[in-house]
Amino acid sequence: MPLRLRQEIQEVPRGLALAPPDPPLADDVIHLGPLSQADHAELLELVDDDAIKAFTRVPTDADATFVSRWIVRYEQGWQDGSCAGFGARTVGNGSLVAFAAFVDLDLEGRQGEIGYAVARAARGQGIAGRVLELLTRWGFDELELARIELVIDVRNPGSERVAQRAGYRLEGVRRSMAFKEGRRIDSGIWSRLHDDLPVP
Repeated sequence: MPLRLRQEIQEVPRGLALAPPDPPLADDVIHLGPLSQADHAELLELVDDDAIKAFTRVPTDADATFVSRWIVRYEQGWQDGSCAGFGARTVGNGSLVAFAAFVDLDLEGRQGEIGYAVARAARGQGIAGRVLELLTRWGFDELELARIELVIDVRNPGSERVAQRAGYRLEGVRRSMAFKEGRRIDSGIWSRLHDDLPVP
């Protein structure tokens, strides 16, 4: 399937519009759909979680207004190619089990950063690994990226294991990296290149 990008001269002068994947990204357990305001209630519930507030860029006082603006950012991201946000849902009952995204995309530079947050009730079921695999494959095969990056708090060994199993390599640690709300953390920079050997 060819990359569906087109230069937007008048509507979106800042960059390349990005079409959602067609067919949608999916495996036998989950499928990913572009974020929309229809996901608001479930996303609000998802971010009301201490672990997500501790290890992601979600603010500690995230509320309904934050979630609305968060969704708008990703809706706009499809228009200018700056990011691509998804809700991950189970194939059977369709409940939202994770937020997943290219939180930053540089289509011209052929690189991007993936981020995700798994709902409390869905943890321990391999959802993070499935989300990361689907987005990684889409990034390399359809978006034609050369490099994909993950930024992981060093206090989050669970996410580090997910990254390692998905073939990402730890490049190093940014010490005392500015994070949010005046807090500084040590963040591991993990990467996978298009030319890296397949994950065994």
